[in-house]
Amino acid sequence: MISVLAALALCALIAPAVIHWLGTRGFYVLALAPAGALVWVIANWPDPDRPPVVETVRWVPVLDMDIVTRFDTLAAILSVLILGVGALVLCYCAHYFDEVRPRVAVFGGEMIAFAAAMFGLVVSDNMLVLYVFWELTTVLSFMLVGFYAVRATSRRAATQALLVTTAGGLAMLVGIIMLGERSGSYLLSDIISHPPSAGVYVDTAVVLILIGALSKSAIVPFHFWLPGAMAAPTPVSAYLHAAAMVKAGIYLIARLAPAFSTAITWQVAVVMLGLVTMVIGGWRSLRELDLKLILAFGTVSQLGFMAVLVGIGDANVAMAGITMLVAHAFFKACLFMVVGIIDHSTGTRDVRKLARLGHRLPVLAVTAAIAGASMAGLPFTLGFVGKETAFGSVWDTGAFVPWQAETIDIVMLIGSILTFAYTCRFLWGAFGRKVRSQPSPAVAKMHPPKPMFLAAPVLLSIAGVAAGIFSPQVGDLFEPYAETLPAYGHELEHLALWHGFGLPVVFSIIVVVAGAAVFLLLRRLRERLFGFRPLLNADRIYDATLRGADTLSLMLTRNTQRGSLPITQGVILSTAIIVPIVALAFGARDRLDIDGFDSVTQIVIGGIMIAAALATALLRNRLAAALLVGVTGYGCGMLFALY
Repeated sequence: MISVLAALALCALIAPAVIHWLGTRGFYVLALAPAGALVWVIANWPDPDRPPVVETVRWVPVLDMDIVTRFDTLAAILSVLILGVGALVLCYCAHYFDEVRPRVAVFGGEMIAFAAAMFGLVVSDNMLVLYVFWELTTVLSFMLVGFYAVRATSRRAATQALLVTTAGGLAMLVGIIMLGERSGSYLLSDIISHPPSAGVYVDTAVVLILIGALSKSAIVPFHFWLPGAMAAPTPVSAYLHAAAMVKAGIYLIARLAPAFSTAITWQVAVVMLGLVTMVIGGWRSLRELDLKLILAFGTVSQLGFMAVLVGIGDANVAMAGITMLVAHAFFKACLFMVVGIIDHSTGTRDVRKLARLGHRLPVLAVTAAIAGASMAGLPFTLGFVGKETAFGSVWDTGAFVPWQAETIDIVMLIGSILTFAYTCRFLWGAFGRKVRSQPSPAVAKMHPPKPMFLAAPVLLSIAGVAAGIFSPQVGDLFEPYAETLPAYGHELEHLALWHGFGLPVVFSIIVVVAGAAVFLLLRRLRERLFGFRPLLNADRIYDATLRGADTLSLMLTRNTQRGSLPITQGVILSTAIIVPIVALAFGARDRLDIDGFDSVTQIVIGGIMIAAALATALLRNRLAAALLVGVTGYGCGMLFALY
């Protein structure tokens, strides 16, 4: 694993030179790096009958920061998505970029570096090292989202994503330190196998870690940065915002679920916020006119869905969660690539400017329809298998009392109806005829994409169907992770394309009928339903928060940094007095044993020091005051020397 990390890091360093030398064809060469790492992952797939492979490198022993990697089933599943989709996205880049500019060459290196950081994140067993990789993905995301640095929208989106995820990451770091100190180990494997006793301290640590995970995966109230990040080039969206970065938080929730999923704070933070995110993301997706934003808010909704499934802490529900995680990477990366091709060919992503595109690009339309079917949860796709498994397993879970489980399932049903509706909206908006006898001007003037430009999305759409058809075999790969969770008296069910007629099938029928009705209704009542400005807009709240922070900082600076020496010294002295007093008053401390003095000499020297200090404060002669300050210093030195 460490050798794979080193190889990817080396490839990231030489990537700009490769692009400069070979032009955009160099992206095919760069794709060999994650593809080669993917081969290593498949060749070393964890054996469920043997302990996971662990590698250790001494790094910073004083801080307990050894580089410890652990390759188990969950790490392997995420690695396939990170490396496999990463390789396809790099091949896609060879046709997405028309010319080689200096920024494009650096872009190739940043993409491989991001793949390396994500791979390091999912195989790290030491939480402190995991945090290092976590922040590397944050920094690299900032650089990738801000690719078009000359555009104000790109700069704002990159800064917004950086601030939100960094703030969450800092909270997570505090939680990691608290949890590691209480557990006596910073290794995830140790903490999960021997979790610390529940209590306010541990609950606080877990909530802080979850803040980092939720902010990374765009869960409410941190969801607003993801739609803004659509200012990035489409390959970035197809990789970071479908298969890699946004899955980091879901991965961390899945990793910690075996140890902490029964805590009330966990259930509120993960399950409840996940359900809210699923509904809000789906509803907001129906408001959008930009194809990329439809997918962005759809991603927010799907991330909420996945957070609920992996966060419940039930083995069968976790199987559904991992299935949806993989299915989402396939269909969402494919659909983002489809949008990139549409934008590249027609120059627009606005659904109002696209009509009869399906007639001009039938292969692209079929590819999008297959991926959309998986997103909507239609039969023969992996998305269908995951959604059916989710409906059935959540209804029967013993992780909650029956009415709670049923409520969760009904909210998931509502979210799935919205998912079906915005899937129809996306496909109709991109490829529909829209009561036109002729293509729209943008479609009429388009240039057809090259066949190799279509290769990556076609492969991903096929992968989604193939994984659905062969879901029993795919499920066998997921089961070792699910077995780390309790099944609450139920047998661990195997994935299957068809489990027979039951509640999941009824729910799926409701999703199709109600979802289609919502889509048709919104086409007629769009202006009436969406013609108002929402009262609570997270993006506006973010802007108001920044303005408030600026105002507060100006006020503090104006009152504490006036250039006045007495005021500056007063602030320093007040802090030096208040902080120790608060620590002594509220913090844990040993009993104080204070001795007055040991000898008369101490009294004499101490008295001289006090008198000199008081005289220094009262004298107006600066030279005399400086000399008396020296007296206090010499007195302190004598006390240290004598005692």
